[in-house]
Amino acid sequence: MRATTIHGPRDIRFGEVADPRIEQPTDAIVKVVAGCICGSDLWPYRGENPITEGSTIGHECIGVVEEVGAEVRSVKVGDFVVVPFDHCDNTCVHCAAGMQSACTNLGFTVSGQGEYVRVNQADGSLVAVPGTPDPSLIPSLLALSDVMPTGWHAAVAAGVRRGGTAVVVGDGAVGLCGVLAARQLGAERIIAMSRHEPRQEIAKAFGATDIVSVRGKEATEAVLEITGGVGADAVLECVGTDDSMKTAFHAARPGSTVGFVGVPHGVVLPVGTMFGRNVGLAGGMAPVRKYLPELLGLVLDGSIDPGRVFDMTLPLDQVAEGYRAMDERRAIKVLLQP
Repeated sequence: MRATTIHGPRDIRFGEVADPRIEQPTDAIVKVVAGCICGSDLWPYRGENPITEGSTIGHECIGVVEEVGAEVRSVKVGDFVVVPFDHCDNTCVHCAAGMQSACTNLGFTVSGQGEYVRVNQADGSLVAVPGTPDPSLIPSLLALSDVMPTGWHAAVAAGVRRGGTAVVVGDGAVGLCGVLAARQLGAERIIAMSRHEPRQEIAKAFGATDIVSVRGKEATEAVLEITGGVGADAVLECVGTDDSMKTAFHAARPGSTVGFVGVPHGVVLPVGTMFGRNVGLAGGMAPVRKYLPELLGLVLDGSIDPGRVFDMTLPLDQVAEGYRAMDERRAIKVLLQP
């Protein structure tokens, strides 16, 4: 098959690789209908994560089941499915506790920017979409493979509540989906931190009531002014840097929680602030399968449209340009079509 591979910092290629195949009876092979580039893919792209030269890349996709292993019962060949980036059996003790992202049989999508992917726990992971979805739904269904459930996880972990105030740190696709999640969960005031007008417009369309376009100490001061000196009831940290984490804690009111989903790089937790102000930290890698049924229902009934985070669409063989566009912040999130 043809797929995207990474060979070094800013060295993305598209070419022939071995086809994925059924390796275990719990596996399925999915033909990709749409994939995309994640903000977390930019860490290895920029050389800030270790790289295995020539490895495939891409963990978000939707598609049609092409083949199933002997023990797969919940989906069949021909089903249109959402593929969670983190695969799970959905039956182990951790899955039963709602932590599918810590499944004892955890796996990951590794060729989502390609023509086919192997799902190593098909029964527990794949969620079928009824019938053949309208093409207009493709972006929002694709968002369900990662960014929408991840933004939702940030909101849930932060304890967003009806009538409360939420701050979202980060204006990438996950942060924007965090805004959408906070609105859906009933937050009355949602403060989005963004310095980029196109992202601000999506944040407002998703439910942000206020935009803070500064950083650091000025951002904290702006949040305190908006909240009457109190701070936010819930803070969603959707970046993963030390600066973003510090901003999140400074924006949080005493007794609140920071929900973090940004992959941490160089983060040193402000333990003194956490202790002195009783601000908690929760979150981590999103248990996508936990949230998928509810979120799929919200997409299908038109309640949410997370696909708006895709502002560039490219054919799969132009994936390198997609990486450049996201790296240079010319695009929020790039949708790829095989």
